[in-house]
Amino acid sequence: MIRRSLLACLAIAPLTLAPARAADFLPYTPEALAAAQKAGKPILVEISAPWCPICKTQKPILAKLGADPRFKDLQVFDVDFDSQKPALKALNARMQSTLIAFKGEKEVGRSIGETQPEWIEGLVEKAL
Repeated sequence: MIRRSLLACLAIAPLTLAPARAADFLPYTPEALAAAQKAGKPILVEISAPWCPICKTQKPILAKLGADPRFKDLQVFDVDFDSQKPALKALNARMQSTLIAFKGEKEVGRSIGETQPEWIEGLVEKAL
């Protein structure tokens, strides 16, 4: 009996220790963004490049915010700066490390090169 209880606890432990991820992190497509906007979702578009040091600093900040229950409905779309040039044009974005917040179809904020967690959090809050 004790052995079964111990096995059950060991099986459940990883589930309780895993961080909850509230926000949805999605690859960008124009159709996916339009669907999220039409549904009135809070949206953050992250324009990044794998070689960008600022983008690398932003990623863990966004991951931490994504785990916050306040942002459970947030959808984060990742746009690759190097390979998704039409998306950059459609979003009027000229640089990697650009974050664009939408509340439904309305753009409510934009930042370029921001690495302060509280400022990024403030931008994301505008989308709620």
